[in-house]
This record gives sequence, C-alpha cells and structure tokens, in this order.
Amino acid sequence: MYTEEKILIGCNENTDVFLLPKLANRHGLIAGATGTGKTVTLKVLAESFSDLGVPVFLADMKGDISGLAKIGSGNDFITKNREKYGLDAKGFKFKEYPVEFWDLFGEKGLPIRVTLSEMGPVLLSKILNLSEAQSGVLNIVFKVADEHSLPIIDLKDLKSMINYVVEHKAEFEGEYGAIAEKSANTILRSLITLEDQGGNDFFGEPALELDDFMQLDDNGNGIINILDAQKLSLSPEIYSTFLLWMLSELFEKLPEVGDMDKPKFVFFFDEAHLLFDDMTPEFGKKIEQIVRLIRSKGVGVYFISQSPADIPDDILAQLGNRVQHALHAYTPKDQKAVKVAAETFRANPNFDTAEVISNLGIGQALVSTLDEKGVPNVVEQVDIVPPQSHIGAIEDDLRAQLIDISTLKSKYGEAFDAESAYEKLLTKIDENPNIESEVAPEVLEEVKAQTQQEVPQQEAPVQPQEDAPEQPQQPGAADVIGGILGTVLAGQTQTKGRRTKKTSTQKVVERAAGQMASTAAREVTKGIMRGIFGQMK
Repeated sequence: MYTEEKILIGCNENTDVFLLPKLANRHGLIAGATGTGKTVTLKVLAESFSDLGVPVFLADMKGDISGLAKIGSGNDFITKNREKYGLDAKGFKFKEYPVEFWDLFGEKGLPIRVTLSEMGPVLLSKILNLSEAQSGVLNIVFKVADEHSLPIIDLKDLKSMINYVVEHKAEFEGEYGAIAEKSANTILRSLITLEDQGGNDFFGEPALELDDFMQLDDNGNGIINILDAQKLSLSPEIYSTFLLWMLSELFEKLPEVGDMDKPKFVFFFDEAHLLFDDMTPEFGKKIEQIVRLIRSKGVGVYFISQSPADIPDDILAQLGNRVQHALHAYTPKDQKAVKVAAETFRANPNFDTAEVISNLGIGQALVSTLDEKGVPNVVEQVDIVPPQSHIGAIEDDLRAQLIDISTLKSKYGEAFDAESAYEKLLTKIDENPNIESEVAPEVLEEVKAQTQQEVPQQEAPVQPQEDAPEQPQQPGAADVIGGILGTVLAGQTQTKGRRTKKTSTQKVVERAAGQMASTAAREVTKGIMRGIFGQMK
C-alpha cells in the first residue's frame, strides 16, 4: 500500500515495515512455500508501484492476479487487519488498477511476439536445449543470415536458413568452420517440438516494443502488465527464456539514469527457479551482470520462488529487499533451505529467524528492506497488508472487454508476415537460371527421365477396309500436350505407336509440347528446391 510516499508492506504491533521508493531498484525476493501468501504480497507491491506512478510487469501463473483489474471487497481477514493496524487512516481504499493483459498465445491477452533475430542464437539455444556443437551451427546460421540480409523473423525463416546453409556449406565452411549436417538435423527436429509448444504464435511480427510496457494511465498511475502464464507454464523453456530476453532488452536499450527517486519500471520474475535450473556458468554470469547493472537504468527486479536456495548466491547477494513467507522443514533438504533463508536476513535479537520461518501463518512473513543508506534493516515478523483490488480471478467477460478497449489492440492484435529469409530464398530459387545444377544429380535425372517419355505418333492415313479393325482416334494438340504434362507431373506412361512420317502440323504440335514439358520440368525442379530450402508448410 502506497502511503506517506513510501510502500507499506506489513505491520506488527510495534512497527510498520516500508519499502523506500528510491531503493526499490535495489531488487528483491519474495519466497515461501505454495499457499503461504506470495501472491498477495506480489499484488500489494504491484498496486503500490502503480500508485507510485511506476509501470510493472508480472506473470500470472494461476489466473488469480487478474483480480488487480477489479475493485476489491472485504472479508473477515481483511477487516480484522484494517482495524488492527488502522489501515483506513493510512489511505487504504478498495479500488481497481489499470492493467494490460498479454498472452504469448493471444488467447487471454494481447499477443506477444518476438522475432528470432531479436531473440538471437544464444537464447534460442537455451530454449532448444542445444549442445555446444549444435549451438555453434545455429550461430553460423544467424551469422550467414545477417551478412546476406536474410532476416530470420519466424520459424519457417529459420528452417529455410538452416537448409540453405547446409546445402551451401562448401561456400561457408572456409570462413565459419565445419557445419555438421547431423547437428543441423537435430536443430530442425527441435524446432518441430518448439512449434508444438506454440513457437509459431510466439515468433513473428509485429514484434513487441518494450516501451509499450512502460506506460502510465491518464491519472499518472503505472500500468500493470499481466502476462497470462497458465498455458505458458507448460512450456518452461519458452517462459523463462522470454523473461530473460525481456530483462536483456531492458538492459541493452534503456539509458543510464543513476539514482532516481523511484524506479522507471519494476519487473517481477515468478517461478524464478525455471530460469536457473540447468543453467550454464556462462548464463549465470550474464544474468548476474544484468541484475547488478540494470538498477542503474532505473529497473527493479524481484524474483519470486519457493526458497532463496533456488537463487544462485551471486544473484541472491544483490537482492536487498526481501519478503520470506513460511517454509516447511520436513526433510533434511527442507531444513537446509530454511537455514539458507534465515541466513539471508540481518538477525533480529528478539527471535530465532529459522524457527519463525517454519511457523509463519498464511499472510504472515519475515520482511527486511534497505534503510536510507542502503543498509538492510533487521528482519521483522509482520502481517502483510491486504490488497486493495479483488482477490481472485476476474470474469472472462471482463477480461475480454478490457482487452478489446486496449489502445494497443490495433498495434498487436493481428499478425503479419513481411518478406524475410523464407520469401527471399524462394525468390532466389525462382530467379536462378541454373536451378537444375543445384539439385542432387539422382533427383534431377529422375525428373528429366519423365520429361523424355516418347510422344505418341500419329498414324499415317489409311483408307478404311471392310472387316479391318477400327483405328484409334488420332490425338489432337491438346491431347499430346496434356499427355506429356501428365507424364512429367504425375508419372503416367504413354502407349507407343508405330513411327510414321510426321506431318508439318505434327511437328508444330510436338515442338509446343516439348517446350511445355521443359517448362514443367523446370517447375518440378523448383518445387524440389523449395522443398529443400524453403521447408514449405
């Protein structure tokens, strides 16, 4: 709750615990077991930042954060805390907040799309779980695409580029090193899995502009951007890599601003363990660097996870503002996690931190924030203040209405497919006069063999004789051409006739048919090439 130009997180009988806006970009952690109140804490902080005039991004893993868009209402628990801590006198009032709904699949929010060129080979390798050798091939593909002005926007662009690089690897290996076809094939198979997870919806245009996340409403309140992640959570690689991409883009594009009175933007990273699971040392260093430096660009990052043990120590050390909900210590592993959590706080001499963590009730937490000098305050056990918006999910009809009136719907509502690597490679095929030389010889021979089927010849005129068998009707020009094209395109066979002297009309017909057969063969060849390079749908 935003009050007295500070963010009130929680209260106890002796004190109120605040988060100072000018230190909110020193990052933070919200931790605790499932069902202990992390979502309520997240909503309280999001509401407070919005009231402060700071835009927010967060993921809705269960659908209940959508309640930020609807005015809140009381219950016994909320009423009790309002009265106990005098919250009404401090400015507590039920209200709704300005939200923008987003969805990578475009089902419960505005579609979010990113181009593969923006995502880059490093993050894409993480999504696809590629080995070092496979990542090397992917890097070469992106490098060739960049140097040949072949934009990789979506998955069909990438598949086309992979096939193009493999088929022309003799041209590229001298400059970039060996290009293993086996690795390329593995990448292509991984892309099929990515398509099944919704990759065709996610990668494309119009691409998201992060400035659209950093908006205020007409009253100066920060827009709360809610990413619906209920379906996305089934694709953890896409989820974690997208959020990491967002963080990287913010870091790279925002200017340095130094110390500010409040953050420019606050980013909540829910289910943070998904980012750090199976993380390579290189990725770890990259994330640590971003977290350490992005605060100078006015961005606060708050990780949300079950335990502080989910966060690498180098990153955990940079999270100055912490809210710890209950952790249960049933096993030696759980006990270790409780100990780690307790050690992250500046001890309070009035209680044993580790013991309290195991006995916190729902809606209670241990909280420590930074003081005016940036030093952690001693940890306090508090009741988290209640949210002022609706607790729970909103109705589908209300969500649909809010999406429909969004000022960004016209910008992101419909996808488009601009000319990129896929289309440019097909144009190369269509315009290549030596197209046949680029097809595997055995494939080309098969095509040529079908175009060289012998054309049925017209019988010499013979006068009908009594009791003689009826002669077959002679083929016209259209029949001859149709037969040839049928042979080329459908693999049909022709019946041979007796050779006789050709009339001038027959020669004209056969020349025309031969030209059409040659054209058809070329089109078949192009089709083969498109299959190789284009990976057509």
